[in-house]
Amino acid sequence: MSAPQRIELPTGSLELTIDHGSFAQDDLLGFAARANTKRGFLFLSKVLGKHWPVKPSLMQAIHASMAADIPALAGPVVFIAMAETAIGLGQGVFEAWLKANPGREALFIYTTRYRVGEVPIVEFEEAHSHAPRQFLHMPPDAHKRELLLTARSLVLVDDEASTGNTFLNLLDACRKLNPGIAQVHLATITNFMGAEATEGLSARFGLPVTMGAAISGQYRFAPGQLADGGAPAQRFDAGADRGANGDFGRFGVDRPLTVPAELAQRLAAAIAPGQTVLVLGTGEFMHPSYLLGKALEERGIDVAVQSTTRSPILTWGAVSAALTFPDNYGEGIANFLYNVTPGQYDHVFICHETAPGEALYQLAGTLKARLFHFLTENHVEEVSEIPVR
Repeated sequence: MSAPQRIELPTGSLELTIDHGSFAQDDLLGFAARANTKRGFLFLSKVLGKHWPVKPSLMQAIHASMAADIPALAGPVVFIAMAETAIGLGQGVFEAWLKANPGREALFIYTTRYRVGEVPIVEFEEAHSHAPRQFLHMPPDAHKRELLLTARSLVLVDDEASTGNTFLNLLDACRKLNPGIAQVHLATITNFMGAEATEGLSARFGLPVTMGAAISGQYRFAPGQLADGGAPAQRFDAGADRGANGDFGRFGVDRPLTVPAELAQRLAAAIAPGQTVLVLGTGEFMHPSYLLGKALEERGIDVAVQSTTRSPILTWGAVSAALTFPDNYGEGIANFLYNVTPGQYDHVFICHETAPGEALYQLAGTLKARLFHFLTENHVEEVSEIPVR
């Protein structure tokens, strides 16, 4: 156990004690201040590929480490990743687990803040979030739906655990669909619930629960002057089509996604030695950008992966720069990109599931980026003409 650390944020005082870590703390996380009156701090992950640029190989190592911490589970096994931050993480852990467990049947699905079509949904709440409403779609495919409804084990993935409340809310929603769930594993990069709360998870959840985390410890936060979060980060309209695609995980997938090898080869051929590349995901569309970045890195390219977000964070601590731009899903809310400045990279490739429009054009113009619209895993269209803004 390490000595307690005290971090003075603009929004309060954070005290953190590390009990266990399989990676060095400074390699995994930094600290940031949130523009959120519900919680004024953020454990900012340096390996997630969300708020901090990350080498795909490092992300892959984290995925493999978290998958290796998953104990033997009765099948079928369903992996559920928490939107929006942990979607790519969860999909990476799922694919690493499949690789380590050949022949096992499993389903990956992620929660979302968008409805897709008329597919039935289950709703639950992430109470401390700036955008608390979350949805889980019922897979339209009969086999994937059967996996969800007959699963004996759940693996719930998030970047961090601090109270366990969101995991419990999601489990309660899943048990209404599938009362036969018998075992749960919680997979996180950081677990700051504390040893006592972690040991009490099984009693609290009402079934056997295991926990795996790269770093474990506990924290206390004394709020100061919490930032006013301003406008809400979620304006849900049940009848609105936000351009979200169900095929990349919202409707469930039972295999690894295809690596865009031909696209990676074409892009790599035009990148000069020594040039730097950022592959940027957008909102909930994260894992395909990681796969593209990974394919480029395997071809010797100096590449980082990151994503835009709806989460408002102050420029302080682990956040040295912030860009604000419109929401490409059309909710009319602000989106952000952290720790990236215009001109920082020689090439920026933006991966998106939504149709090209003003929001994406503005972001591409700011970063002098190229836009790649993923209609399916194997059908990616580059936006040939980006209007000058």
